[in-house]
Amino acid sequence: MRPAIKVGLSTASVYPLRTEAAFEYAARLGYDGVELMVWAETVSQDIDAIAKLSARYSMPVLSVHAPCLLISQRVWGANPISKLDRSVRAAEQLGAQTVVVHPPFRWQRRYADGFSDQVAELESGTDVHVAVENMFPFRADRFFGTGQPSIERMRRRGGRPGVGISAFAPSYDPLDGNHAHYTLDLSHTATAGTDAVEMAQRMGAGLVHLHLCDGKGSSTDEHLVPGRGTQPTEEICQMLAASDFAGHVILEVTTSGARSVAEREALLTESLTFARTHLMR
Repeated sequence: MRPAIKVGLSTASVYPLRTEAAFEYAARLGYDGVELMVWAETVSQDIDAIAKLSARYSMPVLSVHAPCLLISQRVWGANPISKLDRSVRAAEQLGAQTVVVHPPFRWQRRYADGFSDQVAELESGTDVHVAVENMFPFRADRFFGTGQPSIERMRRRGGRPGVGISAFAPSYDPLDGNHAHYTLDLSHTATAGTDAVEMAQRMGAGLVHLHLCDGKGSSTDEHLVPGRGTQPTEEICQMLAASDFAGHVILEVTTSGARSVAEREALLTESLTFARTHLMR
């Protein structure tokens, strides 16, 4: 019998609470571990401090999300190449299996030109998987603005008002980069209008990490509790359960709208129950 798939909680799922709150919730609700989102919060950047939290709550760090969001471009310096290397070293120190990274932004030209080679080189010297995540196009008018000068900039870059453009190179589909390992995010497939099942099938054995969440196809990244959107969350979970998938499933859901501790706890409990139910082997 294949071992059960471990289910973790992203530290981003408790935002705007701090990283330690994710460890506390994960331990109390029965998650198998956490995914560390490295971003502006100082503790999230301090790997020694994270190791202490992991020991204090008996919650392993299953994965590390590299600081590659727009809001974390200056975390661990400005050089994205160095930051990805540092993320892998952090994963090694914490005993994490996976580093999640986004495709490069188009304006990160040097990084984008060598990204596939860098990922392959990093993986050749470590047991950590560097799993490139599927993203989504930005609405051109949201990205550039709606005034006439903004519309002209948008058109020069190939965008049209109300139409999505990719800020990522070579695209927001990580399979265009021909990597060894991938993260599938089901909120991002919703925003992109991507067929999640077809993408999972294309990823094949390279799919080593799942961000379990949901979306309704909004132009914004929703990260709903699984089962509350339009994505084939049950089917994806059952597909992984029936396969030789040996990665981790991470609940990366938005709870920032919770009006109380009890409401946030209910959202995180519902998410975990969904995962356990549909990942059962």
